[in-house]
Amino acid sequence: MSWLNLEERVAIVTGGASGLGRAICEGFAEVGARTVVADVDEKGAAKLATTLKQQFGGEHIATRTDVTNKASVEAMIQAALDAFGGVDILVNNAGINIPRLLVDPAGQEELTEEVWDRVVSINQKGLFLCAQAAARVMMKSDKGGIIINMASESGMEGSEGQSVYAGTKAAVYNLTRSWAKELGKHNVRVVGVAPGILEATALRSEEYERALAYTRGITVETLRSKYEQISIPLGRSGKLSEVAGTVCFLASDRAGYIHGTVVNVSGGKSRA
Repeated sequence: MSWLNLEERVAIVTGGASGLGRAICEGFAEVGARTVVADVDEKGAAKLATTLKQQFGGEHIATRTDVTNKASVEAMIQAALDAFGGVDILVNNAGINIPRLLVDPAGQEELTEEVWDRVVSINQKGLFLCAQAAARVMMKSDKGGIIINMASESGMEGSEGQSVYAGTKAAVYNLTRSWAKELGKHNVRVVGVAPGILEATALRSEEYERALAYTRGITVETLRSKYEQISIPLGRSGKLSEVAGTVCFLASDRAGYIHGTVVNVSGGKSRA
């Protein structure tokens, strides 16, 4: 038995096939949890579930999940119930970021209704649908459960060229606090995790960097150099595994009195 005592717990991770979601799945598998890799990328999710079994042992499954679709989310929950008989942990990790300016005089990268609706649908509506479906199951369980919502430091500070993303992440703070007030009496904890600048993943694509650099009036090369120049007291970007470790700790009974708050994982970075 490990210090976290997460053996045999059932953890659903949305957006679990790549990037931070993948690291979180690996973190849970390493400590003996049974992991549901939920992702719109069905092949990627299935491949990771197989890798987890080979690398860590245990039981892990994959399910194709579109977090913006209620039927798909309910199917995700049912897949966990069918495979493992319950849901102990939900990590609301699925999210996207499409840099845009509120007004772009050049008309190149201006925020549109289509972009707004897509980001809000995944980052905010998806969070709601998954939390609601998981909470229904957790409230019926004697063990209760925990919902962990992935926020972002930008949700507190805002972010130039990323207003819609920052806005959805700001919502995560108060959804987390509000749901904690509602679900605590049912033995369901709700917490958030807000990463700062992390090591590069596939989500930091050339298209993303090009759009973000444009919205800030700089080159892609300058943007990349700024990742390391931003004032981070620890002097480096964060590792995906460090955020994953925080998530695993919060999911454990060791963190049993942490509820209704968002934990910042940013190496001490602040507006100053």
